[in-house]
Amino acid sequence: MLMRGGTSKGAYFLAGDLPAEPAPRDALLLRIMGSPDPRQIDGLGGAHPLTSKVAVVSVSADPEADVDYLFLQVGVEQPEVSDRQNCGNLLAGVGPFAVERGLVPTDGDRTSVRIRMLNTGDLAVAEFPTPGGRVDYSGSAESSAEISGVPGSAAPVVIEFPPGTGPLLPTGRARDLVAGTPVTCVNNGMPTVLIAASSLGVTGCEEPADLEADRQLAARLREIRLEAGKLMGLGDVENTTVPKLSLLAPPSGGGAVMTRTFIPVRCHTSIGVLGAASVAAGLRVEGGVGEGVVSVPEHGDRMRIEHPTGFLDIETALAHDLPGGAPVARRTAVVRTARKIFDGTVFPRPA
Repeated sequence: MLMRGGTSKGAYFLAGDLPAEPAPRDALLLRIMGSPDPRQIDGLGGAHPLTSKVAVVSVSADPEADVDYLFLQVGVEQPEVSDRQNCGNLLAGVGPFAVERGLVPTDGDRTSVRIRMLNTGDLAVAEFPTPGGRVDYSGSAESSAEISGVPGSAAPVVIEFPPGTGPLLPTGRARDLVAGTPVTCVNNGMPTVLIAASSLGVTGCEEPADLEADRQLAARLREIRLEAGKLMGLGDVENTTVPKLSLLAPPSGGGAVMTRTFIPVRCHTSIGVLGAASVAAGLRVEGGVGEGVVSVPEHGDRMRIEHPTGFLDIETALAHDLPGGAPVARRTAVVRTARKIFDGTVFPRPA
């Protein structure tokens, strides 16, 4: 099934319909998506990392979850398939897909699906409308949601993430000097490095294509990412898409911050759900690089993260429950939408 989840698009598969072993599975997915090819002309991929994604779903053996969700990022120009990160955008489609495939029964007019994200072991709960025992993707006049970067409105999918138990700050510090640049390394579902755009000589309001074309900026971002990856305990991240890098700038549309996010060298035209969750939590950390740049709300958990094509509202609250008072995310929730685009049979490129 091809689905839009949030501001991404991907192919959703039942785990039993793919090879169990990673090597033959990945080889098949490369052929299905049409990689490696910058246009992905011979497959389902849309010639961009945001449209070259796969969700693999199965019934979960974990009593705390209903289904397991494995996210796979399929390379566009490189023959690579990575499971090193989650995807909060495709996560929005996992619950509806599980209902469509009969993995989870509906529960009245609204159904909640508990999802274990196999990439990290984290849990999430997705709630969405199921009137008459069927998934409603369109929403009603009284209940619909709009998200920036997606035309029109659709039924809301409310995703809540249970409180984290690990450190929000992987390095143990609110601020680090990485490759000569002040950063805040944070992980609230997605390893992310926060950088004040001004420290890199840009405004943070440039068009994504202009930032991608800046080779000097690209070289600095690469250096920061490689060094930060080691500091965050991720090892050598040369061939991975994490950590993400998010440039921070003063907001221009009434939000808390303007962002430009790199995954890892392409500049996101919006921002991912889990990336935004990490940004929102990191901005609430005292002493972080966001101080003096962002406008954190004085009251309430909701924060508006601006990005190149609009904004994303996310609710995050911190607590200091770890020894020494280190911060953890107490609550994170976001409203997304998803839509079934087509359901059928895909014919992979011959091996």
